[in-house]
Amino acid sequence: MTELQETEITAQKSKAPLAGRVMSIDALRGFDMFWIIGGWYIFDGLHAALNNPTTAFLKIQLTHVEWEGFVFEDLIMPLFLFIVGVVMPFSFNKRLECGDSKYKLYRHIILRSVILFVLGMIAQGDLLKLDLSRLKIYCNTLQAIAAGYLISAIIILNLRLRWQIVTTVLLLLLFWALMMLVPFPGRIADRLDENANLAAYIDWYILEPYDDGLNYTWILSSMTFACTVMFGVFAGHLLRSNIDNYRKVYLLAALGLGTLVIGSLWGGWFFGIGQFYFGLFPIVKRLWTSSFVLFAAGLSYLLLAVFYLVIDVWGLKKWAYGFVVIGTNAIFVYMLTHLVNFRSVASVFVEGLDKFVGPWKDFIHAVAGFALVWLILFWMYRKKTFIKV
Repeated sequence: MTELQETEITAQKSKAPLAGRVMSIDALRGFDMFWIIGGWYIFDGLHAALNNPTTAFLKIQLTHVEWEGFVFEDLIMPLFLFIVGVVMPFSFNKRLECGDSKYKLYRHIILRSVILFVLGMIAQGDLLKLDLSRLKIYCNTLQAIAAGYLISAIIILNLRLRWQIVTTVLLLLLFWALMMLVPFPGRIADRLDENANLAAYIDWYILEPYDDGLNYTWILSSMTFACTVMFGVFAGHLLRSNIDNYRKVYLLAALGLGTLVIGSLWGGWFFGIGQFYFGLFPIVKRLWTSSFVLFAAGLSYLLLAVFYLVIDVWGLKKWAYGFVVIGTNAIFVYMLTHLVNFRSVASVFVEGLDKFVGPWKDFIHAVAGFALVWLILFWMYRKKTFIKV
């Protein structure tokens, strides 16, 4: 079974064989991390070399939309949070079955949340520069995970499944109500502008001058970060159940299609009308709107269904090995690639080819950088050394 990573940052030998894990979860996590640690640069380099309609389409899919809408790149961060949620029922139940008290589990949860939040400040908040004028307090994916994980953990440990679902729905509705119905200084309600919305105002009011300044919102959006994690939790509950494996796949697919349609409807995509129609809530990643949560959760469910079907039900595992290598050290490689520019390091080995390869230069450098990272992870995987957070 999958295990939530430990609270202490340690490198240790694995005591249980990886065959005992739900391999599709590790593979899906690795698939997600592939795009974070190098996939984007590889496909961007491919477009620079070929520059045809197919690569142009891929480039669009790998470039965040500025405001309303959704492309593949907008799935990477919510999929990361979703997978955190998938693992939580496995981990929490294992700890409780091993005799951990709720107090000990809460201590683990709080410590892990703090560590993730600090790592986020290191990765993207300029913490290591030791310069308060450049510090960004809340600005990173790991911090979104920390907030979503903490809120979700409280929900899981205190509510039965039915009430976990109800609470998640209420959080989605509460976020919509706050964003669309509550006025704030200088702005009327029922507006959702890029530079004038309640979530951005709260971030500016509380974090200034430590706001990230990128039009992403964090403090109020923590409640919808938690919703993304909770949708993963529901998948985890399903995978832990004793029902037939094929039925698990059908239910994951049904959940995916259902949340995808609801998110699209709430976002107004099927109506062709503006965002100010009462009740609609545009799909906006920068705000992590409720409709965005549902739409991204739908795609995440569908991806998990496919990975689970192919890897754990059909037993076709070899193709996913490269992703598993990445997925079993996800937090470590996330931090490593934020602290070290591996494309620059790998350039030492391939820059001599530049004069021969023409427009393929960027692609070759991107592949070399990714290969260097993957080889480090491969060595760690073979040694059964996993960095735990």
